[in-house]
Amino acid sequence: MATSFNNLALLYKSQGRYDQAEPLLAQALEMTKQLLGSPHLLVASGLNNLAELYRSQGRYDQAEPLLAQALEMSKQLLGSAHPLVATSLNNLAELYRSQGRYDQAEPLYTEAVTILISQRGLDHPNTQTVLQNYWIFLQQVQIENRQDSLSNEMSLQIISQMEAQGIRGEGYDAPDARA
Repeated sequence: MATSFNNLALLYKSQGRYDQAEPLLAQALEMTKQLLGSPHLLVASGLNNLAELYRSQGRYDQAEPLLAQALEMSKQLLGSAHPLVATSLNNLAELYRSQGRYDQAEPLYTEAVTILISQRGLDHPNTQTVLQNYWIFLQQVQIENRQDSLSNEMSLQIISQMEAQGIRGEGYDAPDARA
C-alpha cells in the first residue's frame, strides 16, 4: 500500500499536482516507518521523495532536514562510500545550490562525484547526472561571480578553465567528462 501511495504521489508531482502528492508521500513515509522501522533504506527513500517535493515548491526549510536525515540514514546503513549515499549528497547539494549556499553545496557535489566515479565509473548514468549537476553548479557560481564561495581545488581549476576558454554558463551544456 505504501508503495502504491508513493508511486501515485510521484505521478502527481510530475504533473505539478503538489497538493495531491504531499499527503500521499507523507502517508507512504509513515506507513514505511511503521512497517520496516527506522533506519531503513525505504524510509530514507521516502524522506528523500517528500523532501524533493518540498524543494520543487521552494519549501527549502522543510526539505533540508528531510534530506539531511536521508543522507545520515543512508550513510549509517550503507557506509559513506556507497552510490546511494552519493545520490543523497547530490540531492542535498542541489538544495543548497537552489538557495545560493554554494560553500555548503560544493563539498557535497565533489564527494558525490568522487564516490560515483570510483564505484560506478565515468560512463554510468548516475555519475553523468551528478557531473551534469556539478557542472551547472559551477556555471552558476561563475555567472554570479561567487568563486570566493569555493574551496575545492578541482572546482577552482574547472572555473579557471571555463574562464580561460570563454565559457559563460548560458547553455549549461556540460562537456563530455570522458574527454
